[in-house]
Amino acid sequence: MHTTARSNLAIKNNMAQSPLTSRRGFLRTAVALVPAGTLAGCEVKQSATTAQGASGTAAAGQPSGADYKPHFFDAKEWAFIHAAVDRLIPSDSEGPGAVEAGVPEFIDRQMDTPYAHGALWYMQGPFTQGAPELGYQLKLVPRDLYRLGIAAVNAHCTKTYSHPFDALDAPTRDTVLTALEKGSIELADVPAGVFFGQLLQNTREGYFCDPIHGGNRDMGGWKMIGFPGARADFMDFVNQNGQAYPYGPVSIEGKRT
Repeated sequence: MHTTARSNLAIKNNMAQSPLTSRRGFLRTAVALVPAGTLAGCEVKQSATTAQGASGTAAAGQPSGADYKPHFFDAKEWAFIHAAVDRLIPSDSEGPGAVEAGVPEFIDRQMDTPYAHGALWYMQGPFTQGAPELGYQLKLVPRDLYRLGIAAVNAHCTKTYSHPFDALDAPTRDTVLTALEKGSIELADVPAGVFFGQLLQNTREGYFCDPIHGGNRDMGGWKMIGFPGARADFMDFVNQNGQAYPYGPVSIEGKRT
């Protein structure tokens, strides 16, 4: 496994059982954990509420890429998101990292969707910690998890290392992320493991989503794992196991690489 993949923290306990030889192998495995609808994007229409950013600016016409300005995250939170996803999926010779792929933009855009507001969740009390098989039981929706979690992690880092998370060097950031994953850091207002899981899941989703959602810029994630994207038909290649797909991916908007 490449040394730059050392920050793919969430599956390190499984790697001894299922060794992966490259970051491409890790991401092929991780993509199985991303909902299929996230990859190709099964719903691209925006409602009147989701089309508005936190500042009231219509999201549909906002700039993408280097010119993108966050609507939900403030400057400190935006710096944290960049620093964290950069360690979860760093760039290397096999493909772009999460930052290059536009994952921060994807996460920020998601914060103004019904999903991030918990609009489709049952959010009535009581809120008690139940058995794991009962699923998520907290009263915090994704927006809350990010706002409270980032502030708590920065407070921990400032107390422990005298700097916020984004100002730490890469090995120290990895140490903090590992502790979050294990739940060995006590955070105010939010469980460390829950916050890490939210961040990791959204990072995966942003890396493999259709570019229309802000992530997977230039379809770099799809190209790296050989995913055909939103092509109408690729049945001729479904059963050719182990064979490289000969054509590049196509996005929902019909863009090709």
